[in-house]
Amino acid sequence: MRDTVSTEKAPKAIGPYTQAIVHNGIAYLSGQIALDPSTNQLVEGDVTVQTERVIQNLKAVLEAAGASLGSVLKTTVFLKDMADFPKMNDVYGRYFAQNPPARSTVQAAKLPRDVSVEIDAIAAVGS
Repeated sequence: MRDTVSTEKAPKAIGPYTQAIVHNGIAYLSGQIALDPSTNQLVEGDVTVQTERVIQNLKAVLEAAGASLGSVLKTTVFLKDMADFPKMNDVYGRYFAQNPPARSTVQAAKLPRDVSVEIDAIAAVGS
């Protein structure tokens, strides 16, 4: 059984994908960028501001899937510039202070809408 997840509290998909898929108690979230869900426009600001918005978007999708930031098992962080790692990591650490998930962080040559950061996640549902 595969269920799609969609919420108005996170940006609408801008391509042929869904915000998340839940399968066998695991939520697989598509990457989120710093789009304001009410306007579908990019938030203005540096990687700190963008990371904050990205995690808020992830949180909204997680909640719609029956999960939470605390149930995230793994994230992948894509950075436009690895020099932004400390700023991104400071924001990330505030949201994942206790028992943080496994994580990979990579520098990407180009991200959607030329943002500074994109994050996807895998989470346990109902835990």
